[in-house]
Amino acid sequence: MRKRILVVDDQEENRQIMTDMLSALEYEVESAEDGEGALAKLKLDFDLVMSDVQMPGMDGFELVRKIRETTSALDLPIIMVTGLASIEDRLRAVEAGANDFIAKPVDLTELKVRTSSQIQIKTQNDQIRRRETELEALVEKRTITLRETLDEMAEARRRTYKAYLDTIHRLAVAAECRDSGTGTHINRVSHYCELLAEKRKLEPHDVEVIKYASPMHDVGKLGTPDSILLKPGGLDPDEWEIMKEHTTFGAHILSGSDSELLKAGEVIAHSHHEKFDGSGYPLGLAGESIPIMGRICAVADVFDAITTKRPYKKALSNETACDIMREKVGEHLDPVLVDIFFDNLDGMFAIQERFREEEDDLFA
Repeated sequence: MRKRILVVDDQEENRQIMTDMLSALEYEVESAEDGEGALAKLKLDFDLVMSDVQMPGMDGFELVRKIRETTSALDLPIIMVTGLASIEDRLRAVEAGANDFIAKPVDLTELKVRTSSQIQIKTQNDQIRRRETELEALVEKRTITLRETLDEMAEARRRTYKAYLDTIHRLAVAAECRDSGTGTHINRVSHYCELLAEKRKLEPHDVEVIKYASPMHDVGKLGTPDSILLKPGGLDPDEWEIMKEHTTFGAHILSGSDSELLKAGEVIAHSHHEKFDGSGYPLGLAGESIPIMGRICAVADVFDAITTKRPYKKALSNETACDIMREKVGEHLDPVLVDIFFDNLDGMFAIQERFREEEDDLFA
């Protein structure tokens, strides 16, 4: 396509001479007789403006300034056609925003050189802007694609993690159902532990870990014989020793994993029957040498065991359970955690009621 030039001059004769010369150079030419007409025609998209300086009303300097105020014409080349030769006039033109000058009377060769030079610069700038626009569009498209890919990856990770938690839950349910016939015990213990850990001011991540790892505390019961696990009466000394092995067996099942939850489950399974005074099992740990997750689970498990029916016992009331919990302070249970337990009884009872009979989802 031929390049388009706008010629601005108040003299019709001058406009015609300039139009003929530019047409001979194979440019497409439009003309305007004053500044207002030129500004109106700018919307026709030109590659160059050639404007006279001395015009009535809006002179060439003012026209250039107004063109430069138009955002779409910031890079439009402007050549001023002038008979003025003073440095002051040329500085005024530069300050207004002109790119070049050509003196009257206009020489065809000079006109060809100056117009060609300015249009070539504009063409190069236009190509750069188009390339930038194309690159921006490409980057935006790729960014959208990358964002969609990352969203899909995040969703896949969420689904994988959900399936992982579900698998852990089902493992815990398999162990729990052997002696209770229901999975509500692990749901209650999980949420008891979450509440106690939160009030103990553990880090939020650690609160989440104990919530999902604590249901595995009795996974070792998978290895306990039914004759012992389901025995309606008390256990003799030999049977009791076998029963206590569920802590080490549970830790063994969960050992050797890189999973943070399974590692935490291993710790909880191994330590939740340790007692604060050192009389617990399997290692006889005492005080704060018992892992904090094991101490938290012990409080949750003891409370739930007292208030839950088992083959060998009846469920006791919450009032009785609280009396027993007070008796176990410093002997079986961490005094700090028992204080937290009593400070948050309403929350504990709400969890108990929520998971009393129904088989709720652990992750609700």
